[in-house]
Amino acid sequence: MVDLGNRLQELRSKLNMRQEDVAKKIGVGRTTYAMYEQGKREPDYETLLKLADLFEVSTDYLLTGKTTVESKKQTNLFFFDTEGLTEEEIDEIKKHIEYVKWRAQQERKNHE
Repeated sequence: MVDLGNRLQELRSKLNMRQEDVAKKIGVGRTTYAMYEQGKREPDYETLLKLADLFEVSTDYLLTGKTTVESKKQTNLFFFDTEGLTEEEIDEIKKHIEYVKWRAQQERKNHE
């Protein structure tokens, strides 16, 4: 099973970047970023967004490995009142929901 750390490492390698390069671009220390790749630490929401932007992938891909097409099949925001929100604002809400779901999965794993 591929996890967040492995996906980060793969994406970084594809761009021929060092851990130090990624860390600088997202505003964390190299050791902090290295811990993300090793699975010893989890990025916060803002850092996750920065990583997704840097690697030009969705947060859903970082967290689950699923592409946007796959994740849209499971996304259901119809119970939210999104009237008056821009597409960008709706996408931000979706990203936050993805992050909360991922954190819940991580917590469940830690309690097993």
